[in-house]
This record gives sequence, C-alpha cells and structure tokens, in this order.
Amino acid sequence: MITRMILVKVPTERAAEAERLWKQECAPLMIKQPGCVSEEFLRSRENPGEFISLSTWESEDAINAYRASAAHKEIQKHSRALMNVSKVEVKSYDVAG
Repeated sequence: MITRMILVKVPTERAAEAERLWKQECAPLMIKQPGCVSEEFLRSRENPGEFISLSTWESEDAINAYRASAAHKEIQKHSRALMNVSKVEVKSYDVAG
C-alpha cells in the first residue's frame, strides 16, 4: 500500500471554495479509480487555507494508471481555477514496519 499526500495551500478567503471543489468534484472521481483504497480531505486547524488530500493506493501502478486517466485530467481541470493562487505539493509514503 502507498499513501499519497497532496498538500494544498490557498488564501483563506478561497478555503471554502477549495473544500467544496474537492469534496463535490474531485474526491468522488478519485475514489472510483481502480486501486484507490481510500481518500480523505483534511483541513488544518491552525491555517484554514491549508488542506491535505490523503489517499491510499494498492500500488505504484495504480497511481500511474490514475495519473494517466480521464478522471485525473478532470480533477486537474476542476482545480485549475485555484492553481494560480495556491501551492500544491505531492508526496508518497510507504507504510513503515
């Protein structure tokens, strides 16, 4: 299993828009992808404009297939409106132990 963390920072005044966009448009597409085990959207307690999409995938192949999919392109399309005012960082982790 691979856990993938996408850290997104948006201006506080766009936080509600970012949350709505992810929950209504992006997360439903991601969780339907083959190999996607789970997806959570976390909001920072200290900074309301900071979010983490935390997804668990069966394998690197599943992530790569998702990244080449129409769903990923759709997610990118939905999030482009925020991209000019946000910072996005993607990291992948293996479960230790």
